[in-house]
Amino acid sequence: MVNEAIKEHGGHEVAVTVAPALPVQGCRLALSNLDLLLPPLDVSLFFCYPHPAPTVAALKEALAKTLVAYYPLAGEVVPNADGEPELLCNGRGVDFTVATAAGVELREVQLGAVDEGVEKLVPAKKAGGVVAVKVTKFGCGGAVVGCTFDHRVCDAYSFNMFLVAWAAAARTGSPAAPAPSFRRSLVAPRDPPLRAPSTDALIDRLFCPRSAAPPPPAVAASSVNRIYRVSAADIAALKASAGPGRTKLEAFTAHLWRLCSRAASPRQSQCCMGVVVDGRTRMSPDGAMRVYFGNVLTIPYGVTGSEDLRRMSLADVAGDVHRWVAEAATGEHFRGLVDWVEALRPKPAAARAYLGGTGGNEAMACIVSSGMSFPVGKADFGTGLPAFASYHFPWPAGAGYVMPMPSARGDGDWVVYVHVAPELAKVMEEEPTVFQALENSYVFQ
Repeated sequence: MVNEAIKEHGGHEVAVTVAPALPVQGCRLALSNLDLLLPPLDVSLFFCYPHPAPTVAALKEALAKTLVAYYPLAGEVVPNADGEPELLCNGRGVDFTVATAAGVELREVQLGAVDEGVEKLVPAKKAGGVVAVKVTKFGCGGAVVGCTFDHRVCDAYSFNMFLVAWAAAARTGSPAAPAPSFRRSLVAPRDPPLRAPSTDALIDRLFCPRSAAPPPPAVAASSVNRIYRVSAADIAALKASAGPGRTKLEAFTAHLWRLCSRAASPRQSQCCMGVVVDGRTRMSPDGAMRVYFGNVLTIPYGVTGSEDLRRMSLADVAGDVHRWVAEAATGEHFRGLVDWVEALRPKPAAARAYLGGTGGNEAMACIVSSGMSFPVGKADFGTGLPAFASYHFPWPAGAGYVMPMPSARGDGDWVVYVHVAPELAKVMEEEPTVFQALENSYVFQ
């Protein structure tokens, strides 16, 4: 929709490369063992700014300043002698594209219908480098700032640090402190590696060498991308129904797991639900990893029969989610995972949750990744906060992907990015509560 409107109204795109403001000493930065668990995937996100939007000049200048501290983002991912990816910190810079939609207003973009309204607002597959930026200017004076980054280099927590620093540089002239840490020694394998049978058993359940992984389910050509909103009241109601001691995310995941069972086809007798868990506080309770830049993730999961899930109460399902998330949310699991990858290298590994877990290809699989640390309240590039922001991650995998994050309204509502089979989207939309259509009147008040 947006790209056709750009063509119709004489829009165009101009691409340049933004390099760090100061020279970068060339070096190679090895990816950590936890980075190596990630396949070559790009993640995108975008911010919608009504008039007056940040200027392209201000964004470029602030980006150049921020890349001095975040110099790996100005480099390239290249293979090392063993064929593993690593970072070449050569100051290549960030590809920066400016698109113009002079005859279109920002409020006309159908944000909830991602495939129709959002796809062209984020950079397409990067030509090179680690990060790409695209700014789309609209005739109303509004703009969308979209970014795409290589997931092998960092997770969402890390990229959020960069976004906050970039916004601060645009507002104040200096990136936000503290500076990031790229010390891979923080997640280095132990010498000698310590292997505990219980830890190894959990790792073997959650991960496997890619060469030993079953072929992933075919990606349905009809998979849909949607953005929904969830009201603060519905979130609170889910948490209350999930029982004492359960978090909002656990309650949300349990609700989604039950919806998966209703959407499962007759051949999908089981449903696999995974949750992405950040290990920073688990590996470093003293906060030393608070500024660590990289991937610190694991993906525990549960597999339950579709019929059983339909009969279970939300509290019982939330109890299962809590159990298998807590099992993996420990420092020992993450340290053991680092050692396990070291023993496997240079062979790559894969998370079993993507493949249906113990349910295999016959299971309906879905992954929940919390975006609740998404810095929408800090993304002020000097002209005010965005009216809307979301991730965009239509990954090429058979499993569904769902990411809740705080609404830009700051009222406790959630915005939920969804990449799932149309059968699951249909069940979500037929549910009378929780997943509500994202209307532009909600975004642009």
